[in-house]
Amino acid sequence: MDAVVLAAGEGTRLRPLTEDKPKGMVEVADKPILTHCFEQLVEHGAEQLVVVVGYMKETIIEHYGDEFEGVPITYTHQREQDGLAHALLTVEDHVDDDFMLMLGDNIFQANLEDVVRRHREDRADAAFLVEEVPWEEASRYGVCDTNKYGEIIEVLEKPEDPPSNLVMTGFYTFTPAIFHACHLVQPSGREEYELSDAVDLLLQSGRTIDAIGLEGWRVDVGYPEDRDEAERRLEGDESVEAEAD
Repeated sequence: MDAVVLAAGEGTRLRPLTEDKPKGMVEVADKPILTHCFEQLVEHGAEQLVVVVGYMKETIIEHYGDEFEGVPITYTHQREQDGLAHALLTVEDHVDDDFMLMLGDNIFQANLEDVVRRHREDRADAAFLVEEVPWEEASRYGVCDTNKYGEIIEVLEKPEDPPSNLVMTGFYTFTPAIFHACHLVQPSGREEYELSDAVDLLLQSGRTIDAIGLEGWRVDVGYPEDRDEAERRLEGDESVEAEAD
């Protein structure tokens, strides 16, 4: 299974950390966020890393080159920051089978393997790692509504009145059907091509998407204080492992 990493963003909210680098190259616990992403995707069986770059793309390309831990890297270029569905279409010519998708500004210590396993069992057309957040925070995210079987029935991007407090975390598996849906997406109120709108089109076409509850933790590194929080959590996990040894 290939793995796609979206890493084209400028990271304006992360300044001053991103004044001289893209946000994927911001270091957390002494290595770039993208290195954390790549390590986990390789661990979970990535046969190719397809990395969408944009802002200061040369910094990423020069750092990683054409492979990571023996896994080949292909780069695609998102010239305009027009949303995640727009970014995903830049990889369409390089991915012809089921794939993992990770947003390249997240740090995970979580059950990613459960998402990959569910997809490989052929029980669903896609699977998302989702997280319960406080209700008052749900409107900041892509919110999922689910049925009694744990299948996603609707996804809303940053809704004013969330139907649930279950949000997408930034790790997914898809079939290539997602590309067709991305082609059909229209600009949102934010003038972006939203991944959540593409997911809704999949659902409307009768596709099944499973929600896998997060076990562990993840940090979306959007602000400098998020970087600090991710470092604290990683250091805490390492100290627990050391005590266990």
